[in-house]
Amino acid sequence: MNSMRVFLELLAREASAVEFEGPIIEARAAGRGPREIAELEQAKVEALKVRQLLRRRARREAELSALYDTAGDLAGLRDLDAVLEAIVHRARQLLGTDTAYMTLHDPDRGDTYMRVTDGSVSAAFQNLRLDMGAGLGGLVAQTARPYSTADYFADARFRHKTHIDSAVKEEGLVAILGVPLKLGQRVIGVLFAANRSARPFLQEEVALLSSLAAHAAVAIDNARLLQETRNALEELSTAHKRLREHGEAVERAAQAHDRMMQLVLQGRGIEDIAAVVGGRLTVLDGLGKPLTGDLHEPDPGLFEAAQASRALGRTVRRGNQLIASVDVGGEPLCTLIQEHVRDDGTRREAPESDERILERAALACALLLLFKRSVAEAEGRVRGELLDDLIARPHDEGLTERARRLGVDLDEPHTVVVAKHRGQRERAAFWASSQAALAHGLAASRPEEVVLLLPGQQDARRVARELSASLGAPATAGAAGPVTAAAQVRAAYHEAQRCADALVALGRTGDGASAGELGFVGLLIGQDRDISGFVRSALGSVVDYDARRGTNLVGTLAAYFRSGGSPSRTAEAMHIHVNTVSQRLERIASLLGEDWQEPERALEIQLALRLHRLSS
Repeated sequence: MNSMRVFLELLAREASAVEFEGPIIEARAAGRGPREIAELEQAKVEALKVRQLLRRRARREAELSALYDTAGDLAGLRDLDAVLEAIVHRARQLLGTDTAYMTLHDPDRGDTYMRVTDGSVSAAFQNLRLDMGAGLGGLVAQTARPYSTADYFADARFRHKTHIDSAVKEEGLVAILGVPLKLGQRVIGVLFAANRSARPFLQEEVALLSSLAAHAAVAIDNARLLQETRNALEELSTAHKRLREHGEAVERAAQAHDRMMQLVLQGRGIEDIAAVVGGRLTVLDGLGKPLTGDLHEPDPGLFEAAQASRALGRTVRRGNQLIASVDVGGEPLCTLIQEHVRDDGTRREAPESDERILERAALACALLLLFKRSVAEAEGRVRGELLDDLIARPHDEGLTERARRLGVDLDEPHTVVVAKHRGQRERAAFWASSQAALAHGLAASRPEEVVLLLPGQQDARRVARELSASLGAPATAGAAGPVTAAAQVRAAYHEAQRCADALVALGRTGDGASAGELGFVGLLIGQDRDISGFVRSALGSVVDYDARRGTNLVGTLAAYFRSGGSPSRTAEAMHIHVNTVSQRLERIASLLGEDWQEPERALEIQLALRLHRLSS
């Protein structure tokens, strides 16, 4: 009886298994009989069984407590990372391992990646990725079954990979247990417990880790569902807000539209419409010239946005700008640009209502411009008839007075421009009439060409570029002048016409030039042939170099062309070394440019050489 009390006291104070040998050792030392010692042995065995049962129940109680705490975490789920970290931490504590960690499946890459670790010290291990079937974790993910190993590197049941083994070795792990994270039949990851020394994992430990893995899978799925619900609520809230804002925008746009239509019917101007729109507004005509506002130099991106607005039939956003453009029959009529800035000059986002208002303002401006076009077309017919008479009857004494009544002084310098095009005669005629009206000049329309008489020096390239943009097809322009009398217009017209025809023949459709800009071709078609000017532009730098240095680059250049472009034959003809020829040709290239031997340029240079020799 006393012996049982001794073992009960040991059980009560949770003594270690070694201490249960103490009563037996003492009895033997005291010389107790074999029977009494046998009874103590039997009592010890029973006491150890009770001790093991108590420890098992205590452990089970701790496991149930951990699972209960985990379930509580899931019930109050706020942060998925915090819940997963708690699960991994509890797994490490309950199994008494050195570390615990969790990997999740990456559907995009088809492998698993390290999600949470507890007790890890290796950066390589914490960033590890495992292919399906590779390593112990990859095997668990692939088979959806728990696996454990008492000695990882000595276990041949799974496929070892160098980068995985290297990370495991750096972490110092030896014994590893992994269980799958499952949602239904789908494996979404693996939960691990691992030790840095060899140890087997009991079935109870596998079951405990599997329970924690089940909770982790639920946490992940709940977090996904919660996030999807939040996203859906946010989308509904955003949709409701946008619907309300859209309704308000439509109402404001309708009110602005009514006001602008009243202004159109009252015959008011574009400035009055701009006042209704408000903000920093610029109105461009079909050619991109400002009608109102302070946009000095529109950039190419602006015209691309205007083209997109016409194609889409609505306002286009470009940075802090709103752009609305209207066309008639495919022809740009007007473009409105509204810039949104705060009182302090900083940019701000334009509200949706401004888009609708700007679209209606663009339509109102288009109506006003169409009214003005009707008036301009009537005036354009008068101006066109006068220009036709200047070309057909240049010596008519009444032409100068007729021009003066239209605001055109023929005694002042003017340029004649002929622009060739294909089709779209009405659009080209309107464009030319608008140009003439803006510049206080004259314009006439012919089949597949328009003729302009504009004050001052005009750039044929600009005319070709702007007419091409208006037509949406290439137009080629030739220019002649300046003319300072009515009688000179006819000859200038024919010269400009020849320039345009020459550009087309040279394959330069869509370009523009005067006779002076066509090089040697201009010598053939120009009214005043400036031979010395042509020689100077083509060969002047070489001639000047010879004059300054006393060299003979001009002679070398002529001999080079006569010998068919052969340096050796050039050297023979000039009785000099071929290296000297090469040096001179390099100097010529530096003076004339690297393209001096291109066919067209070489032809000009050869013609200039011949003319230079004749004039010397």
